[in-house]
Amino acid sequence: MTQINCSQCNTPLTCNVNDITACWCNQLPAILPLDSSATSCLCNRCTLEKINIYLENIFTLPIKAQIEFAKQFRGNDNLVEGLDYTMQNGYIVFSKWFFLKRGTCCKNGCKNCPYGYKK
Repeated sequence: MTQINCSQCNTPLTCNVNDITACWCNQLPAILPLDSSATSCLCNRCTLEKINIYLENIFTLPIKAQIEFAKQFRGNDNLVEGLDYTMQNGYIVFSKWFFLKRGTCCKNGCKNCPYGYKK
């Protein structure tokens, strides 16, 4: 384990460079493309922020392209707060990303439904 600071916000974090499979960041889906300019680790908050910014660009694509991109992450049952859902007034609110990974609309008029279904 190595103690370092987030290269973006300078928050202290523990990086497990000797066993990357045991590192906290390995629990996140590999959504971001490899960035050759990345030279250091980011903290959880900055990593999620970067993933969500990337996903905002994906969300501008036609819905079929969004579904196709999300399809590769469907088997991942590990829900990540700040990515798959947020907590609002004690309730779990699923994100657009969560629904895209599911791949279909449940027709319940969910708040962040990417499929355009309205009750």
